Amino acid sequence: MTPPEEAQLRILRIVEEAPQISQRQLAERLGASLGKTNYLLKALLDKGYIKAGNFLRAEDKLKYVYLLTPEGIHAKLRLTRDYLARKEQEYIAMKEEIDHMRAELGVDNHHR
Repeated sequence: MTPPEEAQLRILRIVEEAPQISQRQLAERLGASLGKTNYLLKALLDKGYIKAGNFLRAEDKLKYVYLLTPEGIHAKLRLTRDYLARKEQEYIAMKEEIDHMRAELGVDNHHR
């Protein structure tokens, strides 16, 4: 999974949890600039993974809302599966390396 795909997955997950999140808040949660966040959101909108709309709040102010589309839900599941598979492979490789280092040091792998 490429870094942009990881960012897209994070956005899809955040938007699903907090559809009324502002771009500024989203940027903060991503640890990205507002410009990059806007770019990533636009890409997700262009792919049809999310849709954006306005609604009127009680204070008569327009508030933006982001919603996952059915395509976005499928994309989130696919990206999550890919991310999980990659992290599991990294975990296995890291565990093998740790076990090897422990064996080099003569440390029992079952005691920590």
